[in-house]
Amino acid sequence: MAKSLVTLTIGQSPRSDILPLLRLHLPDAVTDHAGLLDGLSAADIAAQYGPAAGEKILVSRLQSGEQVRLAASRVEQGLQRKISALEQAGYDTILLLCTGEFGTLRTRRALLLEPDRIIPPLICAMVQQQRVGIVVPVEEQVVEQAAKWQLLPTPAHYAVASPYQADEATFAAAARTLQAADVGLVVLDCFGYHQQHRAALQSRLGVPVLLSNQLVARLAAELLG
Repeated sequence: MAKSLVTLTIGQSPRSDILPLLRLHLPDAVTDHAGLLDGLSAADIAAQYGPAAGEKILVSRLQSGEQVRLAASRVEQGLQRKISALEQAGYDTILLLCTGEFGTLRTRRALLLEPDRIIPPLICAMVQQQRVGIVVPVEEQVVEQAAKWQLLPTPAHYAVASPYQADEATFAAAARTLQAADVGLVVLDCFGYHQQHRAALQSRLGVPVLLSNQLVARLAAELLG
């Protein structure tokens, strides 16, 4: 099994907000990090990845902690270039720190761990007829998520709360939205969510609340032995 691991974020690396979780599950493996926006100024990011009206949106974090909105199609193109470069550099495993949907990312020999290919099938296998609640960072992603979760036995219900900008009141409002929909399971569908976000929802809802980043980190730990 692969032993050389690099994380790849669509924001800027290293993701200091995610590193504690990764080190908990991958204490000996997580040493190298790469980011799509590494070395880019705000003007560069806007020019290269800023979304136009109507474009599919992805959300990530800069080194400053600031939230940034990115055009999904251009992010995917940029990620492929990064992935190819990381493979060329000799990495055996590339762990993508983003739950966005990507349909065209490829490697020649390295193992590419894409959360969007892992999490939806896993959740679908876990639920029966329970309604699943999905929490996303920005409003635009509610409509964009429909295809990603179409395999669920009943349509998902969505709430919005950014892991980078939302306060306690925003998460409380998200909890009320999900409670009104009578969800039986909640997925925090962004790598930026943390244990405090999970706890804030779980204490109000009394149903399982799953962190996407934790699910993927645990799988990566199993794969890397």
